[in-house]
Amino acid sequence: MKTSLEKLEGLKRSLTVELPIDTFNQKTDKVLQSMASQAKIDGFRKGKVPVSLLRKRFGASASADAANEIVNETLGNALEESKSNPVSQPTLTKIDSNDGNFFYYTVEFEVFPEVKAADFSKIKVEQVKVKITKEDEDRTLNELKEQLTEYATVKRKSKTGDRLTIDFKGTVDGEVFDGGEAENFIIVLGKGSMIEGFEDGLTDVSTGKSLKLNLTFPKEYHADNLAGKDVIFEINVKDVASPKKPKLDEKFAEKFGEKDMDSLYIALKERMRVEADSIVSKRNKDSVLEQLLQENDFEVPQASVESEAQLLLKDMESQLQQQGIPSNGNIPLSNFNDEATKRVKLGILVRKIVEDNKLSAEKDQVNDKLKEMAQSYGENAQQMIDYYNQDPNRLAGIESLVVEQMVVDLVLEKAKVTSKNLKFEEVTQQL
Repeated sequence: MKTSLEKLEGLKRSLTVELPIDTFNQKTDKVLQSMASQAKIDGFRKGKVPVSLLRKRFGASASADAANEIVNETLGNALEESKSNPVSQPTLTKIDSNDGNFFYYTVEFEVFPEVKAADFSKIKVEQVKVKITKEDEDRTLNELKEQLTEYATVKRKSKTGDRLTIDFKGTVDGEVFDGGEAENFIIVLGKGSMIEGFEDGLTDVSTGKSLKLNLTFPKEYHADNLAGKDVIFEINVKDVASPKKPKLDEKFAEKFGEKDMDSLYIALKERMRVEADSIVSKRNKDSVLEQLLQENDFEVPQASVESEAQLLLKDMESQLQQQGIPSNGNIPLSNFNDEATKRVKLGILVRKIVEDNKLSAEKDQVNDKLKEMAQSYGENAQQMIDYYNQDPNRLAGIESLVVEQMVVDLVLEKAKVTSKNLKFEEVTQQL
């Protein structure tokens, strides 16, 4: 066997394999003999059809089968001989059995790029820290109070803190815009959930009041077609309700699974710590990985990008289905190319750093990671740990997270690191 490797555009390669023609002829004869034992042709008993007649009738089919068998049997050795490592299954592009002395076939494939990780000491990366204050704890407790707040209809005019039920219709240039109309819409005054001026216009009004508000969408509004546009809201106030805050007592604590307020305070602080640690850890890791990508530029195999994009598309379709929104196969795969390219590139880069530094996850590290992740599961923490330990494939995903963190830690040891302090509220609002 003789191989010839040709470099095509980017990471594409073409491999031509040369074999003696006898190899092909013998394989073809073997296929024909197999046909002879099963073939039924008028005038001949089953299994007694002459090979010469079979060659005349089924020669082309036998040749194709023989060629495919030869490719399957020899491609592995051919790739090894040419020192090629395909990203995915090679594609057969050419077969030539007309040469009197040799049989040829050609396959095309993509290879992984040759990557040399950039010097970590040249990387500049920011890492954030968060300190939970008494103010943060009080704000979070107040959010729990709001969850249990009850509202009762009142006959007076509305004020900050009241909950209003309204019908409204918003028009821009005389047309109702998408999402600009609703019935029995609930709004709590003072939350700032609508554009500027909307809640102000609903303050000091009574049930049954109809009003018109002339407002303007912010220039930085998330919907480009509405940004900076004048809007008219026609509103009918159907109910004004006053809040009744719950008392901070044992009954309140029991609503959140705790026996008393002291226990609730302790649980609340721990939950805030776990939430902050999780957010900060992910943000800091993502910051390092992003800088790694910026410092290392290389081509990525398109076969891997397409495969990753398919996974992202399936995830999106699954999420839409869970929300009751059918995708109908109308989401273009190209929408996911940028994210898929980033993921593939990062995967190749991390794998290279892992190989160069001989990194591997120890059992204790994997167990620690599982315990860390389980903190957010509360009473179901052990159930979550058991779920992963029961399946090696699930556990492999945790091992990957551990190794990825080892790469991040390795970079941070040598990189130029700056720190930034953030408030708990700043961190959680960025979710």
